Amino acid sequence: MYDFLSIGETLIDFIPVSSETEGTVYQQNPGGSPANMACAMARLGVRSAFIGKVGNDPFGKSCRAALLRSGVDVSHLILSDQYQTPLAFIQQGEEGKQFTFYRNKMTADQNLLEQDIDPEIFNDLKVFHFSSVSLTCEPARSTVLNAAAMARECGALITFDPNLRLNLWQSPEEARTIILQCLPLVDVLKLTQADMEFLLPGQGEREISDWLYQTYGIQMILITRSENGCYAYVNEDHYASYSYALPTVDTTGAGDAFMAGIIFNLLKLNKSIFDLTSVEITIMLDFANALGGLVTTKPGAIDAFPDPKDVVVCMQRTPKLTPITAESYWNEE
Repeated sequence: MYDFLSIGETLIDFIPVSSETEGTVYQQNPGGSPANMACAMARLGVRSAFIGKVGNDPFGKSCRAALLRSGVDVSHLILSDQYQTPLAFIQQGEEGKQFTFYRNKMTADQNLLEQDIDPEIFNDLKVFHFSSVSLTCEPARSTVLNAAAMARECGALITFDPNLRLNLWQSPEEARTIILQCLPLVDVLKLTQADMEFLLPGQGEREISDWLYQTYGIQMILITRSENGCYAYVNEDHYASYSYALPTVDTTGAGDAFMAGIIFNLLKLNKSIFDLTSVEITIMLDFANALGGLVTTKPGAIDAFPDPKDVVVCMQRTPKLTPITAESYWNEE
């Protein structure tokens, strides 16, 4: 039925666009990592659907409209009269991007129920994607994890991006415990360097990747490095790809775009991860870096996702950035 299905939150990101004498001016942008993923995949021409719940309010309707504009099937997105759509305000602080969430037990995403999901949606599904924001509380946590288990039983590839937002969890210990409990379900895992340091502090990329593969059998482990590109562990081998030299306006959605680039190539190749060649993996990483970089050239996420032709042109015409030193790029050496 679908090639790609994501589950979780869709919300409104308020992104600062200017600072006036009387305060910061924010631009409203539909977002939420799982919704971003569905939109990115649909823009790439993949049959995509999204499972979630928003309020039957102007914000929820705006999220639904953004998914529709991108070509996502929204027949499994519920507009609730009982709950509200969550909101997030984004600020750029000294330690990077900071999120202030307006999200609680009365917001719709936290109240996604198992009975809200039609089990037939998993029939013939190729890829199922989720993140950890919807795992921060019940009943959404059980709903999402049960959906991931059902998708796996139906033969779908399971992809997971923690997209860690610590201020949404009861404690760091709870976040670490729940995220690690997800990993036996996962085939493709994307981490940021901050995620990596939080989950397994004091370990390098190669050491962590070896451990994740040996412990959980995760077939592909991806670690994004912002302007320094990415690291990947696939089939017990190590890869790296540099970022492209593109002007950055807003980094919202860059990680989601990167992950979409990986999944798009896996679907296009239509082969087991274990059968991928080193050339295919390298091209896949380059494509994902280009897609992630292009999203940063515009504000917001969903409306900034490019189509495949734009990504190919970027790969052909845009030079790559190189890391400052080999030591900073391969931190184990």
